[in-house]
Amino acid sequence: MTDSDLVLLERRGRAAWLTLNRPEARNALSLPTLRRLRSLLAELREDEQTWVVAVTGAGDRAFCAGADLKERRTMNEEQVREFVTEIRATMDDVAGLPQPVVAVMNGHAFGGGCELALACDLRVLDADASIGLTETSLAIIPGAGGCVRLPRLLGSAKAKELILMARRLDAEEAENLGLVNFQAPSGRAREVGEEVVAALLRNGPLALRAAKAAIDGGLDLPIERALEHEFACYQRILPTRDRVEALAAFAEKRPPRFEGR
Repeated sequence: MTDSDLVLLERRGRAAWLTLNRPEARNALSLPTLRRLRSLLAELREDEQTWVVAVTGAGDRAFCAGADLKERRTMNEEQVREFVTEIRATMDDVAGLPQPVVAVMNGHAFGGGCELALACDLRVLDADASIGLTETSLAIIPGAGGCVRLPRLLGSAKAKELILMARRLDAEEAENLGLVNFQAPSGRAREVGEEVVAALLRNGPLALRAAKAAIDGGLDLPIERALEHEFACYQRILPTRDRVEALAAFAEKRPPRFEGR
């Protein structure tokens, strides 16, 4: 397998699907895998024709098992530091995409796999799969955003419980807690993921980007500044052709035909 095969990019209309392609290793994140993923993310970041991005795993055993522990055992301390820096940067790249990103978890998502899902905007989890930040059971901590993103999603008390106890959640509990948005019937995560992507694509692509920017950019700001940031994001939409098209479509009682302009 060449490095280009480690993560596959499939374009389907206005959506781009990224597939972690190491099913024999439960789609674990090796250093070459991270570098390939970052290269594709950089490409998609600049692609105005891609309106939505989905991330999934090959096979049906795992979405992503996290860091490749077999590779980790061959690393010295300095190499481990390099790996942690790369995996953190990768998750930041995912979170920093201007497009909405959907994690389509067709199997288990532990450690770095859970952190990858947390870096996405929406999460789908197969009913038979489990998810969790299990690093403390390996005498380390989540180091790719898990200690930061999980408390922002669930609150610090629940995040501490899940991280400190290295808990593995089934799909129902993960959905009830709000860790995942959609629980897919067994074996149908991809199908549900496609439905979520299709629903996003029915909305204005520039509005999707602006709404994501307004939410993400305002999270850590005082409310007055967050409202100013939201207004600035709204201002970007006012001169767009898509906004005018949406009003015309509403008046004519037809679906809008968005162009991303």
